[in-house]
Amino acid sequence: MKIWNLGLGIGLSLVMAVAGAKSSVWEVSKGGQKVYLGGTVHVLAQSDYPLPEEFDLAYKDSQVLVFEMDMNAAQTPQFEQTLMQKMMYLDGRTYADELQPNTVERLNSYIKERGLPLDNLKILKPSLLSITLTMKELQRLGIMGAGVDQFYTMLGSQDKKSFQYLELPEEQLEFLAGMGKGYEDEFINYTLDDINRLGDMMADMKQAWRSGDSQALVDLSMIEWQEKFPQSYQSLIVDRNNNWMDDIEGYFATEDVEFVLVGALHLVGEDGVIKALRDKGYKVKQL
Repeated sequence: MKIWNLGLGIGLSLVMAVAGAKSSVWEVSKGGQKVYLGGTVHVLAQSDYPLPEEFDLAYKDSQVLVFEMDMNAAQTPQFEQTLMQKMMYLDGRTYADELQPNTVERLNSYIKERGLPLDNLKILKPSLLSITLTMKELQRLGIMGAGVDQFYTMLGSQDKKSFQYLELPEEQLEFLAGMGKGYEDEFINYTLDDINRLGDMMADMKQAWRSGDSQALVDLSMIEWQEKFPQSYQSLIVDRNNNWMDDIEGYFATEDVEFVLVGALHLVGEDGVIKALRDKGYKVKQL
């Protein structure tokens, strides 16, 4: 499922893009107006900086930065309470009450092997447990630095750019809380399988992202996800992409130039925003 892309999302040092390669930034135009789209990785290592220069070119040419959601709004006590209600057991149950014994045994063994606090983790529902274990592994691998979104949020604040958001934090929480619902055991086992190969997958994923290899992004992260967890793929990728289209198309009617920064997997593939805009007659140029 590649939970680290949700995001959620992506260290090893990358091989620099070969000459003539593209980037994960697109310029979309229609009727004399343009909007930039940038595919982001939500978590990076320090060695991943500086970012590809195309991101900086789009940033400098835009007045408005558009992100998936306002991370600052997700730091309030109200949001934390909502997260607890939706993604944690608050009635005395634990994941052992929802998962099959063999899944629980494998999960407990992994947690103990990694030296993680079992008592703190056992009250997490499978969706939050999957995210938490993945984030812990990224931290162990040294890949928990600021991602593209956070980098441009901080830079945009310093430069007095305007900000807009495609989703409320509560809306994104609803999508994440639904991950694995109805197939919790398969979901957790797949997460554990993913974690065991996370370092190699991250290196491949970031190399594809950095060089703008859209097909590699699809092959690495989306095909297996779509096949194994179609409901999750539908809600986390397809539905959200469709929900964003009215806002994105609306940016072509403004005087400002917007730079839309969303997870890279939202832009590529047959269900991606790039294809949807092309199908609607927009001119799309990959930088």
